[in-house]
Amino acid sequence: MCGIVGYVGKRQAAPILVEGLSKLEYRGYDSAGVAIIDEAGNMNVSKCKGRLANLEGKLEQEPVQGLIGIGHTRWATHGEPSDRNSHPHTNEKETISVVHNGIIENYMHLREWLISKGYKFYSETDTEVIPNLVDYFYDGNLLDAVMKAVSKMEGSYALGVVSTYEPDKIVAVRKDSPLIVGVGAEENFIASDVPAILNQTRDVYYLNDKEFVVLTETGVEIYSAEGEKINKELHHVTWNADAAEKGGFEHFMIKEIHEQPKVIKDTMTSRIMPGKPVTLDDIKITKEQIENIDKVYIVACGTAYHAGIVGKYVIERLARIPVEVDIASEFRYRNPIINDRTLMIVVSQSGETADTLAALREARAQGARVIAVTNVVGSSVSREADDVLYTWAGPEIAVASTKAYTTQLITMYMIGLFFAQNRNTLTTEEIESIKNDMLTLPEKVEETLNHKEVLQKFAANTYMHKDMFFLGRGLDYAVAMEGSLKLKEISYIHSEAYAGGELKHGTIALIEPGTIVVALATQKSLYEKMVSNIKEVTTRGAKVLGLAVEGNTDVEKAVESAIYIPEVQEVLLPVLSVVPLQLLAYYMAIQKGCDVDKPRNLAKSVTVE
Repeated sequence: MCGIVGYVGKRQAAPILVEGLSKLEYRGYDSAGVAIIDEAGNMNVSKCKGRLANLEGKLEQEPVQGLIGIGHTRWATHGEPSDRNSHPHTNEKETISVVHNGIIENYMHLREWLISKGYKFYSETDTEVIPNLVDYFYDGNLLDAVMKAVSKMEGSYALGVVSTYEPDKIVAVRKDSPLIVGVGAEENFIASDVPAILNQTRDVYYLNDKEFVVLTETGVEIYSAEGEKINKELHHVTWNADAAEKGGFEHFMIKEIHEQPKVIKDTMTSRIMPGKPVTLDDIKITKEQIENIDKVYIVACGTAYHAGIVGKYVIERLARIPVEVDIASEFRYRNPIINDRTLMIVVSQSGETADTLAALREARAQGARVIAVTNVVGSSVSREADDVLYTWAGPEIAVASTKAYTTQLITMYMIGLFFAQNRNTLTTEEIESIKNDMLTLPEKVEETLNHKEVLQKFAANTYMHKDMFFLGRGLDYAVAMEGSLKLKEISYIHSEAYAGGELKHGTIALIEPGTIVVALATQKSLYEKMVSNIKEVTTRGAKVLGLAVEGNTDVEKAVESAIYIPEVQEVLLPVLSVVPLQLLAYYMAIQKGCDVDKPRNLAKSVTVE
């Protein structure tokens, strides 16, 4: 996830682009840059690593003049954060410049093809192929060249393109990444999101996939992929600036919960494809090395640790390798048994978690191979691990993690399947069946998000309680732990998760009339036992919210309220079952008037012990 802006008009472009990028910095803060065409027709690019303030300082020292330009704030996907990898990217002649939000899946193939045509590359990014493709196809018409270029591209993109050949226009296009067009008086804009242009105009066009737009000082023309002009309705934005930054949502957390269908899809992009082997980017572990693994450690903290617990179930079930999950702060001090047949998977959203990083270093020192699962390109764990698998969740602003967790789950499935296909623990048909179900998860998460009323009502009736309990068995217990943590983090309600089978071993003593219990009963193989556990607590007066798979409506006989998730293979259900728990925590915190995005005493990334 990155942010792009563009301006053409009668004013100096640089201040407008920088202001727009400041409203999009929540979309990426690894680097920033602008490309502006001056009155002499020269392309001037200014970009640098780090926060937008670094770019502002550079532009103060070396001003860039011009009435047309594009800008970018980056969340790194391909290539670590650096000046060289920052956007905008240009062709070698610096006649074409591009800003890009998205991922070009076939960029390596395009890069090799362009190199064979004499083109040179200077960055590690996927984006750099785009200005060179446009240059290759340019024959006097920038729009036509962009259309031909994107016809060769696979993946997601929102693009802004400027060229010294046609210095009065911006050409833009979107596919699976957001892009809007702002219309002003003798000036026009493009942006990834409304906040970037609210101070300039409130009249916008919302582009659909594969729609192209040409902006000049005097007008906006929108075209279909076939080159036909399109008439679109101009919308007037009435949101205030704060609401616009959150996409119309009240908080970043609820916005990020709703982004999960997209980021789940992004994380599977080019890795999970029907009829093709599971691929894990540049992970270089061989089939022989996988066969020699006799133990896997998954080490993480907080929400990432809970993703690791799901990972244990998944990898053991699919690949038949023993897996131990440990909290990083405990692992590093307990003298674990590690050798060259040990694989460690460290999971960290930020890639900078101090305890996780220390555990990584300890494991490598003792001869283990380490795979890092992280959301941040160029982070410490990604640099120090033997291999890295990125979650394409984009920036997560709310302190309480939601979309990072679900993308971490997706990586656990990918690793499990990758190992299974190398160890031959599943048949090709079994692997394909799981993959096909995985590809339905984005739409099924979307469907789950549409069932909020039960959760809102339950929250309204229970938010005043000081204690809550979560129950589950198997994978449901792993998800219950994450649901309990979310509730604690943002609502400050004391909450604990317990394995359903442990009720009689002490936990049931805590149940009294009016006790609030959230019970997960999604696992078919454990469903009857879980319903029995629910009856044990309701008999003692507990008020239960039950979570089950669609069709299992008999759970309603044992609970006060019930919510259902779509059917999918049992091993994949955690991706769906966690969503109602995230929403419940959110609505409970709202009812209590808590600061949802910035809960007390917590930080997004724990970089000290």
